[in-house]
Amino acid sequence: MAQLRSNRKGSVDGDNADVQLRQLPYPYQAMLAICSDLDETPDRDVYWEIMRFLNTTEETAMGPGVGLEVGNSFYFDMPSDQFAYWNTDDAGREMVRTLIRSGHIDCLHSYGDLATTRQHAIRALDELDRNNCKLEVWIDHGTAATNFDSTIMQGHGDEIGHEAYHADLTISYGIKYVWRARVTSVTGQDIPAHLGGIFQWNHPIASGRTLLKETAKRKLARKGNQKYAMHGPNETLRPTFLRDKSPVYEFMRCNPHWGGVTSCEQGRQIGNVLNDEFLNRLVEREGTCILYTHLGKIDDPNVPFNKKAVQAFRWLGEEFYSGRILVTTTRRLLGYRRAVREITFNSTCEKKGLCINLNTYVDESHLGELPDVDLSGLTFYVSDPQETYLKINGQDFLSLKVNDPDYTGRPSVSLPWIRLQFPKS
Repeated sequence: MAQLRSNRKGSVDGDNADVQLRQLPYPYQAMLAICSDLDETPDRDVYWEIMRFLNTTEETAMGPGVGLEVGNSFYFDMPSDQFAYWNTDDAGREMVRTLIRSGHIDCLHSYGDLATTRQHAIRALDELDRNNCKLEVWIDHGTAATNFDSTIMQGHGDEIGHEAYHADLTISYGIKYVWRARVTSVTGQDIPAHLGGIFQWNHPIASGRTLLKETAKRKLARKGNQKYAMHGPNETLRPTFLRDKSPVYEFMRCNPHWGGVTSCEQGRQIGNVLNDEFLNRLVEREGTCILYTHLGKIDDPNVPFNKKAVQAFRWLGEEFYSGRILVTTTRRLLGYRRAVREITFNSTCEKKGLCINLNTYVDESHLGELPDVDLSGLTFYVSDPQETYLKINGQDFLSLKVNDPDYTGRPSVSLPWIRLQFPKS
């Protein structure tokens, strides 16, 4: 696995000014993924209505959809009162498969509470393979036996010899990114951590407790504590190994609520999290955020989101369409952050202008017109965009975008950000 490394500036031959990699896709000042665990989602109808509201502008039970790009998760083996792949009907399973193929289901939320053996994992993976359904993100769930975290989530999924061991199969299937219960209260990752905004004078006891907990996590991280290792550098992801030595990227989620990482992490209360204060702080800090929540935990299955939640998503829509916050799926945010950290580049003066030579782990054989999903949105500040072109792993990239100056006053070029297409109803 490649080492994570930051490349804010590439080398330049000749008299050209430095080419600088913009940390976020143009023109955005922040990046957000709403990463929802589907716990307690009652049925496929609620699941679909939530997804339609978030991803389309169609009329829904909550009014017109907000037209964002929001993913979701699923699992296989669960009690009958919760929506899950083996619990639902044929139409529900086809819905799941369709949303996986479109990229709107991008996370496997363990194999479920009732999946306790390797055979449960084999059955699920066979179903995914047979239907050409590819997933790369794993999220531990509750205290499911197939979890990877052995402390908070009490998992055995990467414990060789345990009846629930499956990591070798799951990683071979294609899982690359793993969440093992690490959540931060810090608003904005991939930037220096700042604890401002956690303490609230109108909630001094609860918010003070949250602030102390976050401070303690950071101190423990600096002392080498592995449980809180990700809280130290405040990065979205890091390369690591499971207990069976399988290489993965571990990622961290965020819940910025003053009450702590388990406060208001539900669809019925998300209006208390996605508020102006949080969104403005995320933009001001120019950070990324994978938001920890459970959108299916609602009060009314006929109208899944209450008025406060609906208004919160409409505010988020305004932030996206104004060019301030790029809202995307968990998988796309993780892939983008990995690309930003792992690419290398330099620039050279050629007869037809300034050439940015980009080197990446991505297979370049299909990149003549459109970028790979991980490279989508990559942006470089340059002095003369009109006289700049790009090579990816030595191959000309033909669809480089020329951008007007952003809020910094600097012009740039970028690879197009290609939005996912939500399936038709």
